[in-house]
Amino acid sequence: MKKFDLLIKNSLIVFSDEIKQADIGIRGDKIVAIQSKMNESAERIMDAKGLHIFPGLIDSHVHFNEPGRSDWEGIETGSKSLAAGGSTTFFDMPLNSHPPTITKVAFEEKDSLAREKSIIDYRLWGGVVPGNILELELLHKSGVIGFKAFMSNSGIDDFSSSDDHTLFQSMKKIAELNSILAVHAESDIITENLGNENKQKKDYSAVSYSKSRPIYSEIEAVQRIISYAEATKCKVHIVHISSSKILDPIRKAKQEGIDITVETCPHYLSLNLEDLNELGSIAKCAPPLRDQSEIDLLWEAIVREEIDVIGSDHSPSLPAMKKGNLLEAWGGISGCQSTLSILLEEGYWKRTIPLQLISKITSENPAKRFGLYPQKGKIAIGSDADLAIVDLNEQFVLKEEDLFYKNKISPYIGKTYRGKVKRTVSRGKIVYTDNE
Repeated sequence: MKKFDLLIKNSLIVFSDEIKQADIGIRGDKIVAIQSKMNESAERIMDAKGLHIFPGLIDSHVHFNEPGRSDWEGIETGSKSLAAGGSTTFFDMPLNSHPPTITKVAFEEKDSLAREKSIIDYRLWGGVVPGNILELELLHKSGVIGFKAFMSNSGIDDFSSSDDHTLFQSMKKIAELNSILAVHAESDIITENLGNENKQKKDYSAVSYSKSRPIYSEIEAVQRIISYAEATKCKVHIVHISSSKILDPIRKAKQEGIDITVETCPHYLSLNLEDLNELGSIAKCAPPLRDQSEIDLLWEAIVREEIDVIGSDHSPSLPAMKKGNLLEAWGGISGCQSTLSILLEEGYWKRTIPLQLISKITSENPAKRFGLYPQKGKIAIGSDADLAIVDLNEQFVLKEEDLFYKNKISPYIGKTYRGKVKRTVSRGKIVYTDNE
């Protein structure tokens, strides 16, 4: 009998505190050995000379829309896209599937499909909407990774935003369950009124769209949810912030002992208002893209480790939904396959961000925050064999045909990146190699 099922030799391993050349021995779905120059027998030997091995990315924020809207994106195509980008685990949001994951029955339907179709590991978010507080405990017992609420219009009729009463009462229950609430934090009053003003003026410019969902709208909502978190003792995760200014109240809340973390996304670290103006609705998202100075300040915040997690917020749609002006078109960016390439190009190559830090915010931190560590989030003996094997020096232009999305729409098509995922290993199984 061979000692290993898979032996990866000569790799440069990205640990949390160093980068070290070593071999990795895998048996079943676990890492069982890490040491220099192993010569033991293996069913399969992979030479990774010159390549870096990261812990598999954990994308805590995707919308795969199945069941009900799998023509937007399905679990099979979505998980393949993630694998091609080095991700080995994803958390699927409760919308935009139909029915949304706001009941135990809806959870079971989605979970059954994910077990059947996903080629990598997954967890499912539950949803908080007005009227479903009695479902929260049932969803928690079913295994949701946490709960998601919108403080502004979600854009989906069957997933309503949460009023203050719903938020507060739900947070009391979520705290009782020792779970966590992820929040889309924008002020509904501010965004609705400013958006209506643009409609009346028929002002569809990129600048006006961005100003209709201003940074202070995010700050107001974050401040409000922090107050509720303090009162209810509920753990909170703020998703997809678009500006470092939103970190001010979060930083203060952390100092005061409130259990809060924060996420930003690759598009807020690489695309600006000029891109939105040039690309139009393909680059529309909410919160919207900001100017280049905000991108630079977000990267500075990453260096200071004030941002905990990077999630793609992969939010695909049908091509027809991306047509029309910026106020009418669907607001969502398809990008989960490109997360690591963007962070390597914009972070490592352009700003000399350490690889260890990139790994931390894409793998270790989400694993710790959501209770998966050390099974996931690190390369260590006993951990799941979840690995992204990367050629840091390979330069490529992203082409439409490279994407595994159901609808091959992305603002990153045509852009040049350095840092190519060559293979992805999910629990010991090679799920992606050389564009397949």
